[in-house]
Amino acid sequence: MCSSDGLAQGATGAQEDRLGAFLLRVELWESNGRSPRDLNARELVSGNVKNILHLRQLVLVCALVCAGIALGCQLASTGIADAEADGQDGSAQAQGESGLTIENDSELPVTYPHASYELRFRARGGIPTLHWRVEKGALPPGLKLEDDGQLHGSPERTGEFQFTVSVRDGGQPQSAVQKAFVLRVRSALTLNWKDEAHVNGNRIEGSAAVSNTTVDDIDLTFIVLAVPGNGRAVAIGYQHLVLRRGTIEKELPFGETLPRGGYVVHVDAVGEVAARSVIYRERMQTPSMLQVTVGP
Repeated sequence: MCSSDGLAQGATGAQEDRLGAFLLRVELWESNGRSPRDLNARELVSGNVKNILHLRQLVLVCALVCAGIALGCQLASTGIADAEADGQDGSAQAQGESGLTIENDSELPVTYPHASYELRFRARGGIPTLHWRVEKGALPPGLKLEDDGQLHGSPERTGEFQFTVSVRDGGQPQSAVQKAFVLRVRSALTLNWKDEAHVNGNRIEGSAAVSNTTVDDIDLTFIVLAVPGNGRAVAIGYQHLVLRRGTIEKELPFGETLPRGGYVVHVDAVGEVAARSVIYRERMQTPSMLQVTVGP
């Protein structure tokens, strides 16, 4: 191991002079067969000037080498410390990025047109304060995502909407993560064929299925018309009822005896929630005319 303090102290001027004097006395002693303590100043000056210069240069080189080694050790130690610090910073940054997670499921709760919708996006990890936004795709028209992660509003139409939400924390540098979501806006009032309209002798009959997926009871009016080629519609079904919230596939039958001829059957369901001034409407019809061939 290098010790920069010891090397630096060994290269001081005082130690350099002592080392030079000692080496000079030893060399003169070996060359003349005399004790270094017996040498006088004249002999030092007259006979050994070259030796003195040589030793002086040698001592300076040794001192420079020692100082270089000490500096190298110090730089190496500093470099290692910096590298360790950088590594710790990188680990902390990676931990910050990987630790930030959006917890909401990819499929958000289903809603329906004009219904009040409120949802809070949640994240785990990161450094407060968190900031949310839509990165790509589009929210259902009528909904808005706030910076604090609150999604709210009333969707204006049905559809399946896909979008990507991101969250960034308050760290320096910031950590960020994204997640894709899907939000389905279903029709609040659904109308489908239960038993599609058909001819039975001199009658056209069938049934429809209605569902209420809202949190409100719906005041429902159900009308079925058979429309001949001349446009003079004949009612073959009518009901007025309260369709309770959560009702699924309630069957509503219809049917009536009709004169000969061809008819297109139109089915309309109109629902109202008076307390919220909301009206829902669904309709369907047979793809082609139904022919009644029996009767007057």
